[in-house]
Amino acid sequence: MNANLRNRLLYFLIPLTLLLLLAACGGNNDSQEETEQDNNTEETGSSEITMESEMGEVTISADPERVLAPYNEDTLLALGVQPVAKWAIGESVQTYLEDELSEVPSIEWTLPLEQVLSHEPDLIILENNMENYEGTYEDYNSIAPTYVMSEEMTSDWRMQLETFGEMLGKEEEAEAALNDYEQKVADASETINQAIGDETVAAIWATGDQFFLFEQDRHSAEVLYSELGINVPAYVEDLGEAGTTWNPISIEALSELDADHVFLLAEEGVPAVETLENSSVWQSTPAAENSNVYRVEDPSNWTNKGLIASEQTINDVLEALAN
Repeated sequence: MNANLRNRLLYFLIPLTLLLLLAACGGNNDSQEETEQDNNTEETGSSEITMESEMGEVTISADPERVLAPYNEDTLLALGVQPVAKWAIGESVQTYLEDELSEVPSIEWTLPLEQVLSHEPDLIILENNMENYEGTYEDYNSIAPTYVMSEEMTSDWRMQLETFGEMLGKEEEAEAALNDYEQKVADASETINQAIGDETVAAIWATGDQFFLFEQDRHSAEVLYSELGINVPAYVEDLGEAGTTWNPISIEALSELDADHVFLLAEEGVPAVETLENSSVWQSTPAAENSNVYRVEDPSNWTNKGLIASEQTINDVLEALAN
């Protein structure tokens, strides 16, 4: 090969070789960067999670710090999450949660947009009945990613707990809380069965001068009958399923209540309590005759659904029946 041809080949081969070497190095660097990114993703987790809600898919940032879930603060607290604001109707709040929420500001139950904005949430969780809110879904979603629960989830606190756990990266906490609760139910059921056997229990909410008898599927009555296995009085069975609204019951109708034990849920100073105490009709019922009427001055956990509400209801029942 003559010198000129050799020089020309070297002229082209040397740069080509250098280009190939650079490309290889670049490929190695890219691979290294991709590996580092993969490792970082594995260590820190995804920065977002996409979930299906009643209003379609919602993309939520991982580990949101300012969560607004009005009326479902029970579920947040069960997961160890402090809400950015708590549900209220004027001055009325869910008092059974106040030990943990006393310093948390209130937000009106209709969720006025200016109030929502003032709390600067980075995640909003709403119940299914959107007509109760002043704003639209689009309004709230423009403030922060907004998850709307299904009708089933709105009424099922266990489903809420599991779903909130997924949204908030608290799956393990949700599972542990449910397991602890099931153990509490099992232990309490055994204790109560030993205490009252086949006897029946009813719950009456007295507010103002009115009385409301719990149907067997309303709020904490489910804890009594479905979970603790306490027998249902015939009169309560005849009420059927709970409706959307409460229906007051007259004191004359209460005279037919055949419960062996009654939980009377009434805040201090409620006129209805005095009415019962002065009523010969009420005093002739089995529970009153046998001094098996138990006064509970904070009805709030009994008139709510949630893990904490259910636990407190079980505590009330144990304190009354097992002592």
